[in-house]
Order: sequence, then C-alpha cells, then structure tokens
Amino acid sequence: MLADSRQVWVVRHGDTEWSRDGRHTGRTDLPLVDSGRLQAEGIGPRLSRHAFDLVLSSPLQRAVETARLAGFDGGVQLDPDLEEWDYGVYDGLTTPQIREQDPGWSLWETGGPGGESPDAVARRADRVVKLMRQATGDVVVFSHGHFLRVLTCRWLGVPPAAGRYFYIGTAGLGVLGYERDTPVVRAWNLSADGGPA
Repeated sequence: MLADSRQVWVVRHGDTEWSRDGRHTGRTDLPLVDSGRLQAEGIGPRLSRHAFDLVLSSPLQRAVETARLAGFDGGVQLDPDLEEWDYGVYDGLTTPQIREQDPGWSLWETGGPGGESPDAVARRADRVVKLMRQATGDVVVFSHGHFLRVLTCRWLGVPPAAGRYFYIGTAGLGVLGYERDTPVVRAWNLSADGGPA
C-alpha cells in the first residue's frame, strides 16, 4: 500500500463513571457504564466499512471493552504503551480540585506528581507511531483521551504539549494519515454518526 493512502483510526473509549464526572482517569481500571457501552456499539458500523491490517488497544478494560463492543472480538493486539497518561496523585481528581492545591497546574507542562511527565508519555507514543508506520495497511487504535492527543502530536512530529489543542470526546474518532508523504490529521473528534463527539 502506498504511504499516502494508509490511515490510522484512533478511538477513545466510551463513557466511564469518572469520564462523565470530569475526573482524570489514568491507570485506575474502570469499566464502561451503560451509556459508554452504547457508544462503543455505535462505533462498530462506522469502523466495519474499513479493513484494518492492525488492531491495537490499551489493556485497560474501558478500551478493551470499547474495541469488543465495536466488533473487534479477535485479533486485537494489547499494548501497554497505549495506556492512559499516569496522573499520579491526581488520578481521580477534577482539574478544579487539582487547581485548589496547585493553582498554576497544567497537565501539558508538568504531568502529575508521582505520575508521568509529558516527555515520558511522548516516548510511549513514539513507540506506537513506529509500530503503526510498520503496518502495511490501515490501523485502528483503541485508547484514552490524553494519550491519543499525545499520539497525534507525535504522529505529526510536534511536541506533546500541543496535545492541548486536540480535544477528543468519549467514543470520539480521529483519522490520521498522509498528504503525499506528510503526516496529517484527516479528521478529528467525530462521533459514530459523523458529527462532533
């Protein structure tokens, strides 16, 4: 397949209790809630129109369950590099709660105490980008909001802090690809029906 025709579909998992409440959910392994399961099922028809050479998922259950409900029961390669950003002591807190303790806090600049720095997350994303680029056809990736934003930055070759500009909602879809030989974002934050997530 020509480099400029390959696509990488990125999928954020469906709703969890914490994502609905705006709580940072890093390595805490939460399941989908009912609305998240419905979102995941809704993604299936959109993705079924494509043949994927490689299907990757974070091993955290909210991503694995999203992949399964979207129709990817078998052939999914679990990759710990696709886990969500480790927020450290800020896991489970909302941004306003964190800023009560640390008014100038920005995930994109410092990460979370006891967790990962932006550069550490970028190193994981770089390994995933290398794996995706080795695929001979299209790729689909099931992962998490902040990690997918960093992954997109690294696909484009820009610093991880630029991820602040790539919001993706729960069960949101994005498409990475090429314009000729330049890595680009072809679509972003789509819902299963094609509108914004």
